Amino acid sequence: MSENNLCSTLGASVVVARRGGLSATFDELNKFFTISGMPVASSQYWNSVHGGAPGEAAQDAEGLQTMRTLARNMTFLMKSIQLGKEQFGLPEKEPWQATNFIR
Repeated sequence: MSENNLCSTLGASVVVARRGGLSATFDELNKFFTISGMPVASSQYWNSVHGGAPGEAAQDAEGLQTMRTLARNMTFLMKSIQLGKEQFGLPEKEPWQATNFIR
C-alpha cells in the first residue's frame, strides 16, 4: 500500500454566524470531507458558534462547549487513527471509476 493512495486526514467543520444559515453551511462543508474519503469528527451538536460583533462568539457558552467537545473528539480520533494505522494499515483506495448515466 502506498501512502499516496490513502487518505489519512481527519476533517471537522466549524461555522460562526450572527444568526441563521449555520446548519446549511455546516452540511456543505461536511460534504467536502465525505466526498474526499475523510473521517469526520463530531461533537455534541452542530459545530457552530453564534456572534454578530467581535467578541460576541466568546459569550456563546453552548457553542464554546461544543468546540471543546469537538477538540476532545478530534484528539481521540487522531490518536485512534494513528494506532489503527500502525497496527492494521489504512484501507486500500480503489482507482476512480466515473460513470456516465446518459446512455
